Amino acid sequence: MVGSLSVLSKDKIAYFSMEIALSNNMHTYSGGLGVLAGDVVRTSADLKIPLVAVTLVSRKGYFRQEFTPDGRQIELPDPWNPEEMLEPLPNIVTVQVEGRDVRVKAWRYNVRGATGGVVSVYFLDTDVDGNSPEDREITSYLYGGDERYRLKQEIVLGIGGVRMLENLGINIRKYHMNEGHSSLLAVELLRKYDLDVNRVRSMCIFTTHTPIEAAHDKFPYDIIKEVMGEIIPLDLLKKLGGEDELNMTLLALKLSEYINGVSKMHRMVSQEMFPSYEIHSITNGVHSYTWTCESFRKLYDKYLPGWAYEPELLSRVDIIPEDEIWQAHMEAKRRLIDYVNSVTDAKMDYDTLTIGFARRATAYKRHTLIFSDIERLRRVAKRGRIQLIFAGKAHPRDELGKKMIEEIFRYKQALKDEILIAYLKNYNVGLAAMMVSGVDVWLNTPLPPLEASGTSGMKAAHNGVINFSVLDGWWVEGWVEGITGWAIGPTPEERACMPLGEQIAMEINDLYGKLEHVIIPMYYGRRGEWIKLMKNSIGKLASHFNSYRMMYRYVTEAYL
Repeated sequence: MVGSLSVLSKDKIAYFSMEIALSNNMHTYSGGLGVLAGDVVRTSADLKIPLVAVTLVSRKGYFRQEFTPDGRQIELPDPWNPEEMLEPLPNIVTVQVEGRDVRVKAWRYNVRGATGGVVSVYFLDTDVDGNSPEDREITSYLYGGDERYRLKQEIVLGIGGVRMLENLGINIRKYHMNEGHSSLLAVELLRKYDLDVNRVRSMCIFTTHTPIEAAHDKFPYDIIKEVMGEIIPLDLLKKLGGEDELNMTLLALKLSEYINGVSKMHRMVSQEMFPSYEIHSITNGVHSYTWTCESFRKLYDKYLPGWAYEPELLSRVDIIPEDEIWQAHMEAKRRLIDYVNSVTDAKMDYDTLTIGFARRATAYKRHTLIFSDIERLRRVAKRGRIQLIFAGKAHPRDELGKKMIEEIFRYKQALKDEILIAYLKNYNVGLAAMMVSGVDVWLNTPLPPLEASGTSGMKAAHNGVINFSVLDGWWVEGWVEGITGWAIGPTPEERACMPLGEQIAMEINDLYGKLEHVIIPMYYGRRGEWIKLMKNSIGKLASHFNSYRMMYRYVTEAYL
């Protein structure tokens, strides 16, 4: 099937995302949204899907994370130099910001697929001669500044992005909005097509990623009028985006023909939030080759040739000898433990059961759930040694997230003689790849139903790492108890009629109970059973939860 998707059209799909993660050296992402976008681009290049991507250059990055000895997060500048990695283009377009013409240029980065396909990513940049010093900074900081700054960025991304593609002479058949940050592209299309709502709707696709109402971008209309002006009549904008304030998610919903959540569970939650719209589900996936470590790549190449272009071949993992699976895992584990010991004082070893937890540090992710009952955790650790590796950044304005990191540092000190704990700084795609391949168990404890999908567990599965997770997001679809991993707490159906306190109590009990009575005894005493679960992670999870399957769904359901 590789290459067959190139018959879509000579026209392109335009994929808009505020952040896209393509390289450790390009600081244009902060977390899962950008990492997913990077996998969309890589997979489209592999499959020769006629797609172009549009994002912001974010030349001053998100931030570089450091810690004080007691775990207080320090945010440092994290600039990168587009000149070293991107191709400058001569094209210039303008957008109106606060009544001024702001000039926007573009840089191009070509992602080349393994099969010869190419996807161009266009990075928009307002650091242009002729712009005021203030306007030159609009595309500097990813998710930086205040409400006005964010709106300016979304003007550049949505409106400037449509204008730049037109200026470049690229014909677009569909515009795919990856989250609501790029919703203003639909407003620009309305202006371009004489306010023909139906025509614009037929051209737009919207993927929503957050089930949290408060997380959707919203802007008061007084700020809209001051910063953006009246690109389309204000009464029409209010009809499409909300009477009281401009809700970017609502705007995208009303102007998109195809709308999807990023897991089956997320579709249900989104449908409840927005009952007036038909919301589909395309569960996320990860780019198999990118997220498989070197030792497992070699193993798959040996026994499952072609797996990187046909990830469904991973379902045949049972033909790989158990000892070679274990050797590949231990090679990845040694690499991670050596790194941890080189950057922390943890003094971890290769033989201890190692549990990994890495994601954006925000309250609902519940990094500290495993520390809910310290005395019980101590008893668990007496059953068999465990060591914990954490990573993740808290947004500079997320005080609860920062406090959660500090709490882990306190537990690290309190438990230093019983459980080795490390919190790795400056989580990025390189560190993520090392962690998802090097731990034995991947832990995930979000507060349901706030995990839209999650993809780190899918990456872990590609490396034979076993998932131990709350039943939310993708894990509701991937979980078969004791076969593909283990669940923490009640099923979604059980949660529906359970008080929150009872739900959390069940989660905590499950977390400790399964660690003590199932996971630790199997890891230390029944390696054959453990490796069987590792193979199931690869054969039953990685073979399905990959971005090839995801992009086939987008092509057949949304792009054609």
